[in-house]
Amino acid sequence: MKTFLLFDIDGTLLFSDAIDSQCFADSYEAVFGRPFPSIDWRQYPHVTDHVIFRTVFTAHFRRTATPAERQRFEDHYVAMLTHERTRRPTEFQEVPGAADCWRQLHADERFVLGIATGGWREPAQVKLRHVGIDPIPHYAAYADGMEQRDHILQAAIDLARTDHDISAVVYIGDAIWDVTTTRQMQLPLIGIRRGGDHEVLHREGVKVVLSDYRDLTTFYAAVAQVLAE
Repeated sequence: MKTFLLFDIDGTLLFSDAIDSQCFADSYEAVFGRPFPSIDWRQYPHVTDHVIFRTVFTAHFRRTATPAERQRFEDHYVAMLTHERTRRPTEFQEVPGAADCWRQLHADERFVLGIATGGWREPAQVKLRHVGIDPIPHYAAYADGMEQRDHILQAAIDLARTDHDISAVVYIGDAIWDVTTTRQMQLPLIGIRRGGDHEVLHREGVKVVLSDYRDLTTFYAAVAQVLAE
């Protein structure tokens, strides 16, 4: 019996102080020539690349984007993410200790690791690769063709259960929508707020919030605590 540790990406394993979000907006404007309304993701029906892109495109053009149009946008977005990481690599960082924590947890037979993110697969892989985390984990689910975050998490969980006897699932995330999703799915959540503003998640009822992964003992204790609740 193993515990499945399922990680979000942006703000949880790595961060860019909204540069990645701005790349999304700038790519849209470059490809379609229309202003991107907002990178405050809370304004969208679901916080996934799939829904954000569809919402903005439909509002502008009163129709659904063709697969070719969506792919053209994603290609531009991936190219911009890659370019920005080459141009100013220090602006795109891991949450302290994340890569080493990932490697140590991966070697621990008590755990299975996975990724569940509201981002598309290719942009997610660019981000993970840059900070030294396996960009193609065995158990991962993305927003490609999926609208809701709970569906993405469930897809990753189902993948892990095809190979392992999973006794528990813990999600690690940083945002309000992670709280909403895990509460809906009745999953325990470890919050990550690398800026130290733990109260953002505490106000939403999250009891266990960490700033980073530098102390693996603290992370293990957090896993034990949320599973005991």
